[in-house]
Amino acid sequence: MILPQDGHDNGATPQQQQQQLHFLQSINSNVVIRQLPSEGLSFQLWPAATILITLLDNTRSGESTPFSELFKRQERGDSLPLRILELGSGTGVVGLAAAAILGAKVTVTDLPHVLPNIQFNVDANSKVLAQQCGGVDVVALSWGDNQHMEAVGRDYDLILGSDVVYHDHLYDPLIETLRFFLLGGGKKIAFVMAHLKRWKKESVFFKRAKKLFDVQIIHTEPPPDGSRIGVVVYLFTGKR
Repeated sequence: MILPQDGHDNGATPQQQQQQLHFLQSINSNVVIRQLPSEGLSFQLWPAATILITLLDNTRSGESTPFSELFKRQERGDSLPLRILELGSGTGVVGLAAAAILGAKVTVTDLPHVLPNIQFNVDANSKVLAQQCGGVDVVALSWGDNQHMEAVGRDYDLILGSDVVYHDHLYDPLIETLRFFLLGGGKKIAFVMAHLKRWKKESVFFKRAKKLFDVQIIHTEPPPDGSRIGVVVYLFTGKR
């Protein structure tokens, strides 16, 4: 697929851009993503995102995955598409894949300066989204910002995140954001987070989160060659 050259190019030169294809076996289609590594962390692909995409793809293919139970809603004959919110979307790859694989309506969110590249990637994948009846909205969401959170709303079936626990000054804003979406409405919503541990300090986030949420490990990926740890997928729900 050729990436469109439109107004959402961030002024990037070909040398600064990296294109990556993700083949989605369950729908026999590719999702193409533009990375801009020179722009910062939010413009790059990270290992946890790939794991979430693989689990979603395997679920659509009929394999038993951690998502299988969460998606039983569709099996009951509910004809409405799943509504999914992604936090800290970065390049938007997880949200795009979820929309294409599940035919879902996905809201991808990140800081305002990240959104043009996400929109670029949404536009680049418009054909596969249309073929699968998926949709992606790109919306600004600074964690802990009440105005942003109210604008995004709470009408979702599932929240996704990958590699969103990194800077320790963002632990509390992320927890406040999860409090808003998981505990603030009458509907029970789950947050599925794929995470690759990098620093010991990350335990602080989980300790704080467990005061508000039930947190359980639902998938552990074997470490890749040359590494001692693999991606772990967590399920966050409101305490019973």
